[in-house]
Amino acid sequence: MTAIHRPSHRPAHRTAAVLLIPLLAGGLVALGLGVYGRAHTPTGFAIGPAGFSGALPMKAWLTTGAFALAIVQVVSALSMWGRLGIELPEGVHRWSGRLAFLLTIPVAFHCLYALGLQFDVPRVLAHSLLGCFFYGVFTAKMLALPKRDAPGWTLPVLGGLAFTALVGLWLTSSLWFFTAVGVKV
Repeated sequence: MTAIHRPSHRPAHRTAAVLLIPLLAGGLVALGLGVYGRAHTPTGFAIGPAGFSGALPMKAWLTTGAFALAIVQVVSALSMWGRLGIELPEGVHRWSGRLAFLLTIPVAFHCLYALGLQFDVPRVLAHSLLGCFFYGVFTAKMLALPKRDAPGWTLPVLGGLAFTALVGLWLTSSLWFFTAVGVKV
């Protein structure tokens, strides 16, 4: 496997213009989730936490799984870009990302539908905003991925932002839960 290089023969302003749609779509996703989360009347219940004692332990463990897979994402991305000196199988990055994203879906659904976007407690506000941001930047990254004429910094920056948002989500949810409530299944 070789490092990914995206040479561009276009002027910088034209090359960056290919990111307009992905970034706009990502911004709209983040904004839409925030507006829905704020306008929607929380139900207090969204999904049954199959195999878990409650919704909070389910969310804490699924987010922890996504966080662990996000670390795999960073390591495999560094490997793909030739920064580690080792080559991981090509599918590691793709599949760890897919699984991490899938683990976030029931968590996000529960957060939005059952709890909504809250701003009364600083930790919860940060968590709500990070959740909206995560899905927005993830959308932008997925839409920028097939654009061969995107600037070379596009995927590392968008991937880094997605990772940073997921770390923030884990810190404001799972770590908080495990330290404030305890480790429960």
